[in-house]
Parts: sequence; structure tokens; C-alpha cells
Amino acid sequence: MKFINNAVAIGLVVISSQVIVAQKTTEYSKVWVADNGDGTYKNPIIHADYSDPDAIRVGDDYYMTASSFNCIPGLPVLHSKDMVNWELVNYALQKQPPFDVFDKPQHGNGVWAPCIRFHNEEFYIYYPDPDYGIYMVKTKDPKGLWSEPVLVKAGVGLIDPAPLWDDDGKAYLGFAFAGSRAGAKSLLAVCSMNPEGTVANDDAVMVLDGHLDEATVEGPKFYKRNGYYYIFAPAGGVPTGWQTVLRSKNVFGPYEKRKVLEQGKTAINGPHQGAWVQAQTGEDWFFHFQDKGAYGRIVHLQPMKWINDWPVIGMDKDKDGTGEPVAFYKKPNVGKTFPIMTPPDSDEFNTQKLGLQWQWHANAQVYWGMPTSMGYYNLFCRPMPEKAVNLFDVPNILAQKFPANEFKATAKMTFNSRFDGESVSLVIMGLDYSHLKVKQQNGELFISQATCKNADKKGVETESKAVKLGSKSFYLQVQVKEGGICSFSYSLDGKKFQSIGEDFKSREGKWIGAKVGFTALREGKINDAGSVAIDWFRFNKI
Repeated sequence: MKFINNAVAIGLVVISSQVIVAQKTTEYSKVWVADNGDGTYKNPIIHADYSDPDAIRVGDDYYMTASSFNCIPGLPVLHSKDMVNWELVNYALQKQPPFDVFDKPQHGNGVWAPCIRFHNEEFYIYYPDPDYGIYMVKTKDPKGLWSEPVLVKAGVGLIDPAPLWDDDGKAYLGFAFAGSRAGAKSLLAVCSMNPEGTVANDDAVMVLDGHLDEATVEGPKFYKRNGYYYIFAPAGGVPTGWQTVLRSKNVFGPYEKRKVLEQGKTAINGPHQGAWVQAQTGEDWFFHFQDKGAYGRIVHLQPMKWINDWPVIGMDKDKDGTGEPVAFYKKPNVGKTFPIMTPPDSDEFNTQKLGLQWQWHANAQVYWGMPTSMGYYNLFCRPMPEKAVNLFDVPNILAQKFPANEFKATAKMTFNSRFDGESVSLVIMGLDYSHLKVKQQNGELFISQATCKNADKKGVETESKAVKLGSKSFYLQVQVKEGGICSFSYSLDGKKFQSIGEDFKSREGKWIGAKVGFTALREGKINDAGSVAIDWFRFNKI
């Protein structure tokens, strides 16, 4: 099978002006669908925090991965047949090394911008850990087990790797530098690798110094086309930057460069950091992210074309070679029609395996929680870590990404508490957080809203007046409105909900968006614990 550059899509196609809709075979999100159902799509194609997306096409299939930082499992693997409709099918990193480090929360550390490629009948993902170096994992089946990480190039501050296997079998690696670790940034470099892609050599050449006009250049992606080597690289900073492309006839340069995508007059800020993918029909497309604060870095898809061996991304209305992102566009032509799909959000917890939408804040331990054969997920009340003053240092937070701009999330739960001081909660987690907490005191359950500002700086929770609950079974709900404004409520029958506390403005985490999920904690350590049975968790429109 031949390696081909990347893209992703799914859903409906227009044939002879007649819209033909494929029958829906799987449940999809009720709060965000990019496929408009008329042969067009809207951006973002994924309104969730799949930061630094990279994608490829292999045959008729498209695959995407993204940064995961300290969230585990990491390195998400998404699949599509049409570049618009995506499903989350796997994670390439089930446990993050070094284990003694990532068994505890390491906010903002871990997996930074990865790169996925297909070579010699195998899938490769190269990812950087800015504190250790550049790793690689691989597999023959992207939906199966991936190999253990191999440290390809050790070095503090080495980030954003991108491999390239040349026509003559030689291999190269492009990368960038994290100023916070390396003491230098806004630089791009290229080195050679062994043909197996397991060892990067110490022959790096600087191919771009971006300090003059490409500040914070990073995230290189390596391609070859028509005899040119191309490096696609974002510059200008995450929320405010643009997409630059370098090209050269020599892999080590010198390279000429051009700005090919910028915000312009649109509302889509910082359009950069992504992947060029070519469809089976020859169409070219570009994936990138938009930084949207508490919602994280959400994924957009732009049309792309080549003019005089330079890419033009988005719509270039003034014909200056620099495009602007589109909000709506005709779906990619992949030759067939496919059903609507979205990454999962709601969960009935009816399978004996945790849904792929869920991640922990550190390497998972079996005694944090587990699925059951009874149709619910069981979380055990764990002691707060020593010296923890708030939830920021808690590893056993089970959470998922915000799936839309506005949504309502409701959980049906039964708190099988056993001891005073045990608590469970529905939490909106970020640098600031708020949670709807149910706690046992004097043998009875009480509910309150607890909020913490600047959790990463040892902020202390404030708590609303606690209200007595009359049942161990209850429903917890949060409504997230425009701007990430969160309102909490609870119910004993799932029909009549009582609001509690005050509105909370959600805030991003460390390099990630805010997340919604659950905690199960206790005060002190003994040889037993209560638990909470989560029957279901459902997202709906407000």
C-alpha cells in the first residue's frame, strides 16, 4: 500500500443535483454535527479539543491524531471516510512513560504536537515530550495495539517532529524547539534518520530562524511534491498566528517561504498547525485548529489548491497567495457517500469497556474505577493526594472534552457512600473549575456547588450552602452556554431540576480545553471505600 498525504470526510454527496443520504448506522452527537446534509459542511468539523491535528489518507481511509498532553489514554486515533465525519477509534498511547512521572498529573506536559504517517505497510506516530525528547509508536492496525514508545531523539525542548521518507529510501526528521525547556525557540531544524525511523542522527541543520518575521514558528509538517521538499509550519502564536509554508529542492535547504493562510477578515483566529491531505480524486485539503479558549483547540477543514508549486489554503479573494479560512464549503469529493459520524460524547455505560471519549488526568489505576456487567460505570472514592489543596492535583478525574459551543449534560447516578467525608461530583475542570458535589456528613448526603479560581496556583475552593438530599440516587446536570458559561442543577426524579449555586465561567486547562466529568473522593485513608454508580451520561441541546 502506498503512502499518500492526508485528509478526512464522511456523509452525503451530491450526484446529478440530487442529494443522496446514506442510512445512519451509528448514533452521532446531538449537539454538534458538521455535515449539513446537503453536500456541504460547516467548520469546525470537530467542535472539540483535538489540538495540533495531523492527518493522512491511506487508500480510502483517513486517519487523524492530536496532542493529548497529560490526559490518558493519549494520542487519539480518529478515522473517517470523507474528511468531514469522524469517529474516535483508538488511542496509540495507553500509558505514558516515564511511568513514575505520569502516574501523577503533569498538566501541560506529556504528548505535544504529534505526526502520523504510513510507510512500508505500517502506521507511525511521532510525538514529542518536551522534557525527554521525540518518541515513536507504530502498528499495522491503527484500531489495534500500538507498539511501546521508542525514544528516537533524546533532548530537552525538542518538539513537533515530522518524519519524511524520501524516494531513495533515506529518512529525515523535521522538528522545532520549546523555549521553556530548550532556552531557544522560533527555529526549525532537519536531521537525518535511519531508514527504520527509530534513530534520529546528530546532524541537524537549522532551516529557518523565525525571529525576524515568523515569531514562534513551530509544528513543522514535512512533505515532498513535484521535486520540492515542503515544510508546513505555523507561526505567530497559537491564538493569533498564521500558516507559513517553506519549499526547497534540497532537503536541508536553503528554503524559500510564503504565508499561505491567515485570519484576515474572518472570525476564525490563529488558523494554522495542521495537515495537508489529498483525496482519492486529487482534491487537496488542509486541516488546522482554532484556539477557542475554554473550548480548546477545535478542528477546521479548508479547501486547498496548488498555484505555481505553492499551496493556497482557504479562499484567496484578493489573489495574493494568502487564503482566509471558510466557515462553510462543499464537502470533499471522495467518490462515494458515507453516513454521518461524530466522536462520541453521551455514554450509557452498557459495555464492559470504558468509552473512548473518557480520559484520566494521569496513568490510570485499576482501583480508580471500572465498568461493570450491570450497565453502569463504578467510580471508587479515593483519598485526595497528599498536599493537594484542590482538584488540580487529583489524578482520578474521569472527564471528556466539551463537544459543542452550547450543550446540556446530565448524569444519572447512585452514590453508594459508606463513610462520612466521601464525595462525588459533576465537574467542569480547568485552570478555574466548579463542581456540583454530593458529600456524606453525619450519615446523610448533602449537595453544594464548589468553585476554585486559579487552581493551578493553589487556589482554595469556595462552597455554596449545602442542601440535604433525600435519596442516594439522583441526577446532576450542567448547562454550558455561549462563552462557556455553566449553570448547575440537580433532580431526584430526572424531570424537575433545581438550580444550585451561581453561574460559572469555564476556563481552559494547561494547553487543553475545559473538560466535563466526574470525581469520587474521600477524606483520609482507610482500608475500604464507597463508590458511585454512573448509570448514564447524556448530552443534549439546551
